[in-house]
Amino acid sequence: MLDSLLALGGLVLLRDSVEWEGRSLLKALVKKSALCGEQVHILGCEVSEEEFREGFDSDINNRLVYHDFFRDPLNWSKTEEAFPGGPLGALRAMCKRTDPVPVTIALDSLSWLLLRLPCTTLCQVLHAVSHQDSCPGDSSSVGKVSVLGLLHEELHGPGPVGALSSLAQTEVTLGGTMGQASAHILCRRPRQR
Repeated sequence: MLDSLLALGGLVLLRDSVEWEGRSLLKALVKKSALCGEQVHILGCEVSEEEFREGFDSDINNRLVYHDFFRDPLNWSKTEEAFPGGPLGALRAMCKRTDPVPVTIALDSLSWLLLRLPCTTLCQVLHAVSHQDSCPGDSSSVGKVSVLGLLHEELHGPGPVGALSSLAQTEVTLGGTMGQASAHILCRRPRQR
């Protein structure tokens, strides 16, 4: 199942709730990408780097590039290690990459970003990042890009959830009944140009 979620590239929207957490699935997809030799970038906004890396062995942790927006999200401490422009600046910088290696970008979480940024701005940047390998007329050999976005569905109204849903190549909605977890997976075909 993990292979098929990552195969298409584009935005993979992981929709969870208070009852059915999605960070475990996000981490499983991150691990799968790292084991496949992809570059893996984590934009950590919601939990500490230590908490996110917990449970990965040292081989996986060494392959992850962690961008920490949890400790100082607004760069008040003015450290040089902070990315100019915050999480959006980090995403925009990833739009400018030119290497042929496949990349996975994990956003932990889209909800954190949506609560602090205009939905339209976030959607424009996500579209640019997740579609950079499919630009018409572009002969460069940029590798496949997968963007994994964890969304805590109950925190947002239908407008932002619908906007993100329309951008997603794949949606995974976590749920369940009677203590049994389930995942509803919706894969969209790439639009023909």
